[in-house]
Amino acid sequence: MKNFVIAAASGALLLISGLGMAADTEAGKKKAAEVCAACHGPDGNSPAPAFPKLGGQHASYLMKSLNEYKSGVRKDPIMAGMAAALSKEDIENVSAYYASQSGLKTKY
Repeated sequence: MKNFVIAAASGALLLISGLGMAADTEAGKKKAAEVCAACHGPDGNSPAPAFPKLGGQHASYLMKSLNEYKSGVRKDPIMAGMAAALSKEDIENVSAYYASQSGLKTKY
C-alpha cells in the first residue's frame, strides 16, 4: 500500500508539473527534422518497421521515454546518443510536436 501511495503522489506531481509546460511545437518540428526524422519520419510515422512510430503518441510518454534514454534507464545505444544531445526544452518541444501529428493510419 505504501508503494502505491508513493507512486500515486509521484504521478500527481508529474501531472501538475506538466500542466505548466508551454511547449513550442514549431521548435519541436525543427529539432525533430534535425535529430529524429531520419529514422522516425518527418511526422513521426516511420516507413521502416524497425523504427517506432511516434506520431500521435502522448507527449508525456514521449518525454518519459526520451528522458529515460538520456538517463540510461532505457538501454539503446543509438537512442541514448540522440537523447543526450537534447535539452529539457528540446525534449518537451519534440514530444509536443510528435503528439500533435496524426498517428498510424490502419485499414480494417
